[in-house]
Amino acid sequence: MTYEENIEARFQALGPTTRRAIFERLAAGPSSVGDLAAGMPVSRPAVSQHLKALKAAGLVTDERRGTTRLYSVDPRAVAELRDYFDRFWDIALSAYQRSLEGGDA
Repeated sequence: MTYEENIEARFQALGPTTRRAIFERLAAGPSSVGDLAAGMPVSRPAVSQHLKALKAAGLVTDERRGTTRLYSVDPRAVAELRDYFDRFWDIALSAYQRSLEGGDA
């Protein structure tokens, strides 16, 4: 997948509110499907489907520990998303600086 395709897939995966909530909970640390489902307004199978989509987009990884599978946020994916937004921040700051200097924004 190209960089642009990766970014698009990640944005698509984070679109649904429940999926974003799962991703945000995983940012606090690894968790099992059961633990995630316990605090969500959706069923355990629904959480599994959301995790499948997040994993397909490269946003989470999973690791088997005994009979449990733990899901974690993939820090490389988060870094890639941050880099994507940092580009716009740099552009906005440059435009602001030009406007302060009396140039065109």
